[in-house]
Amino acid sequence: MKKSLACFPAVLLLLALMLSGCSGGGSASGDKVVNVYNWGVYIDESIFESFEKQTGIKVNYDTYESNEAMYGVLKNDGASYDVIIPSDYMISRMIQEDMLEKLDFDNIPNFSDIDPALLHPDYDPTNEYSVPYMWGTVGIIYNTGVVTEPVTSWALLFDETYSGQILMFNNSRDAIGIALKYLGCSYNTTDKAEISRAVDLLAAQKEIVQSYVMDEIFEKLGSGEAAIGPYYAGDYLIMAEENPDLAFCLPEEGSNLFVDAMCIPKGAEHKANAEAFISFMCSTEAGLANCEEIGYSTPLLSVKDALDPEVSGNPISYPDEAVLASCESYKNLPQDILDFYDSEWLRLKS
Repeated sequence: MKKSLACFPAVLLLLALMLSGCSGGGSASGDKVVNVYNWGVYIDESIFESFEKQTGIKVNYDTYESNEAMYGVLKNDGASYDVIIPSDYMISRMIQEDMLEKLDFDNIPNFSDIDPALLHPDYDPTNEYSVPYMWGTVGIIYNTGVVTEPVTSWALLFDETYSGQILMFNNSRDAIGIALKYLGCSYNTTDKAEISRAVDLLAAQKEIVQSYVMDEIFEKLGSGEAAIGPYYAGDYLIMAEENPDLAFCLPEEGSNLFVDAMCIPKGAEHKANAEAFISFMCSTEAGLANCEEIGYSTPLLSVKDALDPEVSGNPISYPDEAVLASCESYKNLPQDILDFYDSEWLRLKS
C-alpha cells in the first residue's frame, strides 16, 4: 500500500502540516529529543524529518518484534523510551502494573480526529493512557500458485500436504490463540486444559512448520521460500504488491481484531516531547504517510476520508460489521494464566 493508493494534493498536505497542532513541548530537562519504540516495519520513517522541522525535536527510533519483547525490555530496563506502541491487551496489562503515564491531552490536540468508535476501549476505558495508532485483523496469507483449493479455515496451517511450506507466529499469544480459535475456544480462555490442548496441537504441527517468524515472513512469502503463514492484514497488502500470487483469508472460525495505540512509559524523561510526537502522528499528514507505507487501517477520520475509495472500501483493510462480529480482541489475562502461557510456550519451543 504505497503512495499510489491515496490521493491528497500537495497543497492540502501543506495545510495539514500547518494545522497539525504540534507545538513541540520540550521536557523539563530541555532535551529536544523523543525516544520511540515501535514494531518493526510499522511506520514511514521519512515523517521524522517533518516532525523535527516543525518542533525541533529529534526522533530516536528503535523497533521490537512482539508485545512480549517490548514488555520485557521496559519491565527489566525501566523507561528508556518516551513513546511505545503496544497492542490492546498489553496496554491493559501495563496500566494494571502502573507502567504507563496518564496523558495530557492539552498537548495532543489532534486526538480530536480519532474515530469515536475507538474511544473508551476495554483496554483503556477512561481514555487516559493511550491514543489509537492503527487497527486491523489477523488472517492466513497464502500463495495461490501452491494452494489451489479454496481457503476458509485455520485448518490450512495444520495440513500435512504443505509440510515445510508453513510459517507460524513466533510469539505465544498469537500462535496459541490461533490453535485455540481452531479448536473452538476463546482467545481469552483461562481454562488451562484448553490452553494445553492448543499447545498440544501446535506441538503436533511443529513437524510440518518451516519456521516460526515475525517480520521474516515478508521475505519468505515474498520470495516463495514459504507458501503459507498467518499475519496481519495490513502486512498482507504490502506483501501482495511485491508478490501478486499471494492471497488473504480471514478464517471462518474467527480471528483477532486488534488496536495498537501510542502510550508513554512511566517515568519517561521527555513526556511533553512524547505528547507532541503523538499529536503529530495523529495529524492528517503523518496519518496518510503511515497508511500508505504500512497498509494498516487508520483510526483517523480525516485520513480515511482522504484515502482513495479503492483503499477505504477494501474489505481486507476495512471489514464490514458482519466480519468484525466474528472477530475477538485479546484481553489481559490473570497473572497465573500469563505464567502458564510462558511455561507452555517454553514446552512448545524446547
